[in-house]
Amino acid sequence: MPVLLIHNARIFDGNQLIAADAVAVSGGSVVALGTGSDLLAAAGPHTELIDAHGGLLTPGFTDAHVHAVAGGVERLGCDLSDAGNATECRDAISSYAARTEAVDGWISGGGWTMSDFPGGTPTAVELDELIPDRGAFLVNRDHHSAWVNTHALELAGITADTPDPPGGRIERDDSGTPTGTLHEGAMDLVSRLIPEETQEQLRHGLLEGQRYLNTFGITGWQDAIIGQYSGHADPYAAYCAADAAGELHSDVVGALWWPREVQDIPEQVRIFRERRRHASSGTGFRATAVKFMLDGVVESRTAAMAEPYHSCGCPGAGSGLSYFEADFLAEAFAAIDAAGFDIHLHAIGDRAVSQGLDAFAAMRGANPGRDRRHHIAHLQVVNPRDVPRFAELDVTANLQALWACNDDSMRDLTVPVLGEERAGWQYPFRSLLDAGARLAMGSDWSVSTPDPWQAIHIAVNRTEGGAEEPREPLNPSEAIGLLDALRAYTSGSARLNRSAAGGRIEIGGPADLALADRDPFAVPESDLHRLSNRLTVVAGAIVHDARNRTEGEA
Repeated sequence: MPVLLIHNARIFDGNQLIAADAVAVSGGSVVALGTGSDLLAAAGPHTELIDAHGGLLTPGFTDAHVHAVAGGVERLGCDLSDAGNATECRDAISSYAARTEAVDGWISGGGWTMSDFPGGTPTAVELDELIPDRGAFLVNRDHHSAWVNTHALELAGITADTPDPPGGRIERDDSGTPTGTLHEGAMDLVSRLIPEETQEQLRHGLLEGQRYLNTFGITGWQDAIIGQYSGHADPYAAYCAADAAGELHSDVVGALWWPREVQDIPEQVRIFRERRRHASSGTGFRATAVKFMLDGVVESRTAAMAEPYHSCGCPGAGSGLSYFEADFLAEAFAAIDAAGFDIHLHAIGDRAVSQGLDAFAAMRGANPGRDRRHHIAHLQVVNPRDVPRFAELDVTANLQALWACNDDSMRDLTVPVLGEERAGWQYPFRSLLDAGARLAMGSDWSVSTPDPWQAIHIAVNRTEGGAEEPREPLNPSEAIGLLDALRAYTSGSARLNRSAAGGRIEIGGPADLALADRDPFAVPESDLHRLSNRLTVVAGAIVHDARNRTEGEA
């Protein structure tokens, strides 16, 4: 007998809209799909009835690229992600510093937005006014830059004579003096001085991250960095412990981080095999992917471009940073693929995308065929000649759709350094789909909001939802349809995780479900950002409920 029955719903099953308007759940699985009248007639006296009021019921969303533990830790620390401008950012820092004792002399956190500050580079002088006597290390939203104060620069010994480290850049004034913003590998000059989070802090961060993601209907994800990175401790043990304790109810794959300095391929693959074996004893966490970050980001001019950035009056533009040599990547990919791992790439610039695809091509030439789930995340600037290679090489395009709009960062920091032609190559979702590529979606939270409906809105409209000053769509010909976006965020992303649920609603399948507050197919596409998640179900259990408790219950 069903214990949960959701009726009066529009249902998307992970592939298409279906005629059924009700789902019955029992024992953690979907046991019936049909009309509300038929299923209600069969319901027992103890069945919980939920009236969807015409809202869309989907498989639980799978976020294919997220930093759940780091995001949770940041929410519990100096969280600047809600700041709408530089003033609000400074106010949040001041408030946090006033009420918080520094941990071993440091104030850390993050979430600031580059476009809120001139040139995308806040200064140590500004931060000194807020935190004068303690070290401050605040990463930006995309975690590719950090804002530090003078005390932090002094503790790290960073001066005008300090060279840029490999794979990083120190922001400087015209005299060469560091100004307080560190990019990519230069962040390590300070972050290595900060005590790592304890296992207890990581556990609390994971549970907060899970709670927060569940509120948006996300029931599974791929954590994009399982390893030490950017001042954050390795979350691997926290995931394994939470899984063993029954605290991890979501479906999670961890992408094991390949450190940029590691060159011993056989030894690193051996370490990854052992981590995968140890994690396999659990039920909710699997360490079955390997993550490479090939380049940086356009805003700090560290994304790897085939041609130099346009002059923007800032030093050190060049053509960006590539973190691995081509021959090394080809050899590493072949070894990882032969060991049965899936490969997860960060590639922003067109040179990085080409480099990743070249390495996948070499890998396929070296290894026999198998069921591969390799993917490239971000794909901001893609040379049109590389678009068909995704389908040819069976590499999934892992989209962070929320970025594909003309927001302040795009207008002020990105388009000026790319120029018109390359700006037109950005986020080619429709071109990839039309060329036969598989699509998945992720948020990169805490870089961006994890709300799938905000990302879906931009994927469909190529404009920011609810913007005070509406702007022209970014490359509007690259918009995709609502069904395409929903497939990417459910079955497309679940495929990358090799999820048992598969991102589908089907009889006998796991009951991982998300219920929206309305039917997106019945509202103008320009209103998609107004949708919100009302209910999240994982394995048949309600883990988030934003309904009015007097509504829709028997």
